[in-house]
Amino acid sequence: MRYVISLAFLLVALWLALSGVYKPLLFVLGGASVALVVWLSVRMDVVGIEHNPVLFSWRLVAYWFWLFGQLVKSNLHVSRLVFQPSLVKPRLLTVPVPHQAAVSKVTYGNSVTLTPGTVTLKLTDDTLEAHALDEASARDLEAGHMARKICWLERQQEDCC
Repeated sequence: MRYVISLAFLLVALWLALSGVYKPLLFVLGGASVALVVWLSVRMDVVGIEHNPVLFSWRLVAYWFWLFGQLVKSNLHVSRLVFQPSLVKPRLLTVPVPHQAAVSKVTYGNSVTLTPGTVTLKLTDDTLEAHALDEASARDLEAGHMARKICWLERQQEDCC
């Protein structure tokens, strides 16, 4: 029940922050949409410990800032590759996925895809297959910095990575 309540509070806070218009009709419509999403989430059985919206707390915000820094760094790197096409050497690689929770695995795959120069092609229980634009991007992925950061995010440093 606490997961349902935390989901509802998070959705209400998100709706209030993004809406910016506070009129009675919109409050009713916003409340109805939050209730519908919570009801659908419970019916789909996606509310629980693994899908708890406040599971990562402040660490998620810290991860977003770190990921934003990686995005800027990777964008600059890919921009350099555009002007020096001789450095482009595409490569397929497979790296281990050390995470236990499905949400962490998906976060890892999505973060790899968001980062310019790499794209997740296939994500299984224990491996991630990716395409890297050049050798430096492949080395960064193989080094496992992003995987370790997600381990930190899910608080499993001791048995992860």
